[in-house]
Amino acid sequence: MTRAEYEALMEKYAPQIERIRESAHELHRSVNQTYGDNLPYGYHLDMVVNGIRDFGHLVLACENDLLPLFFGGYYHDSIEDARLTYNDVMKEARSMMTEEQALMATEIVYALTNDKGRTRAERAGEKYYKGIRETPYAPFVKLCDRLANITYSCSGVNDDNLHMKEVYKSEVPHFLASVNPQSDDQRFLIPQEVVFKMAECLIDDLEREEQNESAWWHEY
Repeated sequence: MTRAEYEALMEKYAPQIERIRESAHELHRSVNQTYGDNLPYGYHLDMVVNGIRDFGHLVLACENDLLPLFFGGYYHDSIEDARLTYNDVMKEARSMMTEEQALMATEIVYALTNDKGRTRAERAGEKYYKGIRETPYAPFVKLCDRLANITYSCSGVNDDNLHMKEVYKSEVPHFLASVNPQSDDQRFLIPQEVVFKMAECLIDDLEREEQNESAWWHEY
């Protein structure tokens, strides 16, 4: 899909996208969830969807998938952090789109919900990544989620920002390999443009000059 075609679809469905956005923002407000330095959680949701707005044309297969893609971005943490169940998410999705779209949207959210675990590694283990790799658009939405977190971690200089920047930097090769289904299906693509955007945040100029073409940001 061309960028112009994608922008036309976003304009066509702007009221529905805004309804999804407002609903997701209110959901996370209702459970008092914040992000980073006590920001409203909607700040993070908007950052994730900014990635979908900027790069979604590279993965969107058809018009009918647009709303599920945006719903997946706005609701991706609704089960994990806002106490919804799978059926709760499906009910919300059904109120905003067709049954077929609602199922696709809910499956994206479910795929992006961390497993139970005591550590970061346990919560995002092989079973978790397998679910992402097997769900249309889930790899891309997860990539936009990670891009949003990386962008935020690179935006400040406090201890938490600096720590998470190094965590994300160390995780990138494994993360990209884990979410990539290596599929020719457009809905499962890992756009190189998004990977380059991540690299711009994480890799300083000197390190970039020292790396060769085999560096992780050239592999996707």
